[in-house]
Amino acid sequence: MAFPHRDSVQRAVDLLDVLLVPSPEPAAVAAVLHAHGEPEVRLSPSDVAALRTAALELRSVFAAPDVASAASALNALFAAYAGPPRLTDHEEGYGWHLHVDAADDGPWGAWLVTSSALGLASLLASRQDVPGGLCASPSCGKPFAHTGGGSARKYCSPRCATRERVAAHRQSARS
Repeated sequence: MAFPHRDSVQRAVDLLDVLLVPSPEPAAVAAVLHAHGEPEVRLSPSDVAALRTAALELRSVFAAPDVASAASALNALFAAYAGPPRLTDHEEGYGWHLHVDAADDGPWGAWLVTSSALGLASLLASRQDVPGGLCASPSCGKPFAHTGGGSARKYCSPRCATRERVAAHRQSARS
């Protein structure tokens, strides 16, 4: 069975990637939004600041050490940001889907938290495990999601995993 919120979870990961840098560029954030189906978006510096604040809050879900901590972080985000769940079909071609944000055109930061938290909560419930993590590479630390099968990941990408394996191999060869 396909995971129904895969797109919103991947969008969250991709947005956190550009928003968790010290000074995110509005064009980079808009490009990620556009790549995930949003129409051409013009973001003001205050929009990007609100999105960055939301990304910092969402990071706590990815940093959670266990499923109970991740659920607690998600519940706190729902309590702070979400309205009652509702069904909507506002997106052409997407069909009826669940929203927990207060309005279809709400503030960017609240939209990011609520839509991402809904996807992450669905992922946690379907897997009965943490929905993602932070890359174990000390030089990286980027968030990633566990959307596929198999064992839990430690690294955000094969590149980081390979870099760490090579570094460990070189360290053991020196010892």
